[in-house]
Amino acid sequence: ALTCFSEGTKVPAWGCCPASWKSFGSSCYFISSEEKVWSKSEQNCVEMGAHLVVFNTEAEQNFIVQQLNESFSYFLGLSDPQGNNNWQWIDKTPYEKNVRFWHLGEPNHSAEQCASIVFWKPTGWGWNDVICETRRNSICEMNKIYL
Repeated sequence: ALTCFSEGTKVPAWGCCPASWKSFGSSCYFISSEEKVWSKSEQNCVEMGAHLVVFNTEAEQNFIVQQLNESFSYFLGLSDPQGNNNWQWIDKTPYEKNVRFWHLGEPNHSAEQCASIVFWKPTGWGWNDVICETRRNSICEMNKIYL
């Protein structure tokens, strides 16, 4: 089932997301509360026609964190496969040209090769490098479907 929104006068005029997904910009987002390791989280997104979230703007991240529970951390579509501080977005978005919201002092450990977003007091939401084999919630992102 799709939920569609009229997107004004441009054609196509309807932007749709699967039911229970959140709509923002040209994307749809699914907040998964199933705790899985990073690779299984990504596989779960792919099975739904999506990928782990890629943040392109501060506004996008601000929208997402409003949907999150401060008690949990959520995998992002960002990893450092070799552990050499060469971070890569899952959709090949250039990391160096993209936004970065690491918590102060992060990323800080070469064994922590996956990124999560987590709420820390008093600074609030930010990214932390974590071990990919830990189980966390995740955020999937797909392109909005236009009708």
